[in-house]
Amino acid sequence: MKAIVCTRYGSPDVLQLTEVEKPVPTDGQVLVKVCAASPNLGDRHQLRSRPLLIRILSGNGLLRPKDPRLGADLAGRVEAVGRNVTQIQVGDEVFGTALGAFADYVCAREYRLVHKPTNLSFEAAAAVPIAALTALQGLRDQGQIQPRQQVLINGASGGVGTFAVQIAKTFGAEVTAVCSTRHVDQARSIGADQVIDYTQDDFTKRRRTKKRQEYDLILGVNGYHPLAAYRRTLRPKGTYVMVGASTAHIFRPCSKSCSSGE
Repeated sequence: MKAIVCTRYGSPDVLQLTEVEKPVPTDGQVLVKVCAASPNLGDRHQLRSRPLLIRILSGNGLLRPKDPRLGADLAGRVEAVGRNVTQIQVGDEVFGTALGAFADYVCAREYRLVHKPTNLSFEAAAAVPIAALTALQGLRDQGQIQPRQQVLINGASGGVGTFAVQIAKTFGAEVTAVCSTRHVDQARSIGADQVIDYTQDDFTKRRRTKKRQEYDLILGVNGYHPLAAYRRTLRPKGTYVMVGASTAHIFRPCSKSCSSGE
C-alpha cells in the first residue's frame, strides 16, 4: 500500500510517498481503508520538530524520526477488526484518529473511532476529530462552561476556534469571537453573538467602560497576548483556558498573578 512518510525532520519537501506493508489489526484494533485524511498543526510540529524540546518530549528521536508515519485525523471504511472489538464491524463507515493516517490503510484503536453520520462526507468527517475534540475539552472539561456565560473565543477562525464557537453556543453561552477582517462574516454565520476584528480593536486594551466586556470564560487558541492581558478581561472568578501558546505569551512580565479565579 502507499503511505506518506517522514524519514528526517524538515520542511514538507522531505516527505516521501512510498510503498509500505499493509498493517494487520491486533487485539482491540480496527483496520480502516482511509477515504480522507486531514492535516493539522500537530503534523507540522512532528514534521519540523522544532524547537529541540519537541523531539525530547515526543520521544520520536533526536536526529531523525523513530516512527516515520504521519497523520492522525481520518475517515474511512472498516476492512477488518481484531479480537475484542465489539462496537465496530467490517463495512462500517467511521472517523477518528490513528497514527499514520496519511496512508491507504491504517490500524486504529476501537475507542478512537466513531461511526460516521450518513449525511457527512468522508472529507468533512476527517476534518473533525482533533480540532473538535480539543475545543470540546477546552470548553467543557477545563473551562466548565455553563449556560448564559459570557465566553470569548480568541482565534475563532481556525480549526479549533470554529468548532469552539459552535460548541459554546450549544451549551447556551453568549459567544464573542475574535478573528481577522476576512473571517468576520464566517464567525457570524457559525453562531457568534458578537465578533471583534482584532485588526481594528484589541479587546484586551479596552478601558473599563460600558464598552469593555468582561468574560466568564476565555478560550485562547493562539499565543498573541500575554497572560496578564487575558486576566484583565476576565471576571473575578473567570477562567482562562490556553489551547495554543508562544514563549512570549507565557513568559512576558506580569506584575500580578496571571490567573483570575482559576
